[in-house]
Amino acid sequence: MTGSSRYGVIRTPGGLSLRFRPRALVVAGGCLLLALALGVLLIGSGDFPMSPPDVVRTLLGNGAPADSLIVNQIRLPRVGTALAVGAALGLAGAIFQSLVRNPLGSPDMLGFSQGAATGVLAGIVLAGGGGLAVAGGAVGGGLLTGVLVYAVAGRHGAHGQRLILVGVGVAAILTGVNGYLLTRAKITDAARAVLWLTGSLDGRDWGDSGPLLVALAVLGPVVLVFCGRALRMLEMGDDAAHGLGVPIERVRLILLAAAVLLASFAAAAAGPVAFVALSAPQLARRLTRTAGPNLLPAACMGAALMVAADWVAQRAFPGHQLPVGVVTGLLGGGYLVWLLVTERRTGRI
Repeated sequence: MTGSSRYGVIRTPGGLSLRFRPRALVVAGGCLLLALALGVLLIGSGDFPMSPPDVVRTLLGNGAPADSLIVNQIRLPRVGTALAVGAALGLAGAIFQSLVRNPLGSPDMLGFSQGAATGVLAGIVLAGGGGLAVAGGAVGGGLLTGVLVYAVAGRHGAHGQRLILVGVGVAAILTGVNGYLLTRAKITDAARAVLWLTGSLDGRDWGDSGPLLVALAVLGPVVLVFCGRALRMLEMGDDAAHGLGVPIERVRLILLAAAVLLASFAAAAAGPVAFVALSAPQLARRLTRTAGPNLLPAACMGAALMVAADWVAQRAFPGHQLPVGVVTGLLGGGYLVWLLVTERRTGRI
């Protein structure tokens, strides 16, 4: 532990030092445990209910064959997808909000979710593609939108209010494009596209979440370990970060690309689920009571929010399941209104 009670340092045998906040680790661990506990409850609920001990026993490989089939083949892939999507959106939202230094920075507000939706709609409506086309369209649409927003904002404007304004404008344009594509679709393709646009975990399997899990495994360490310290310095301003030796443009471009990819792969897995990327970093910051991006707590908070929303979506109306995007939209919309009122009172907007 360092001289300050707010920080700790882990030194690896290779000479690498990792600085951390104990409270942030406690919050991240608590959110992760909550997400896993909710996941166990979600796996055990349904037409064939199971107690949490039975679920855990089955996950460890000691359950009956029937229990193993229900847990491992039917319910676990959906819960795993929810955890991965929530973690990716929470991490992406924390990166965006830190880069633009604004709590409204998220894939929903900056147009990247709409770009992913445009790619998917183009694949479904124009090409009649299947699951692979949906995933590829989401990632391709998100990346192209990221390139467009970055090009319009300019390399020196890829932060702050300018990036938000450009993103809002691009989102409005893409929303119109998406509406036009829906009018061109056949009724069956339109119904399928609308369900995806709402955000849903229904029928998800490991094939849907596999690319996202790979993206998290690759991009997570890059962001958390190699770019986390630089991101904290960027929050202090470009001049201060440059004075501390941060290669500003290169780090900002890497972080933007990572956040866009995470949001796009999450959209490919479950659709453009609204407001998780917006609310998870803010809730994590309030719990940690520390400034900075709070990347790990935001990711764990996003996972917990996503699983909780899916639980509500399946249990709010007995006999009828809601798309998880409906629940996150209702809860996140209320949170957005509260956030805008709070920011206005403090004079930030």
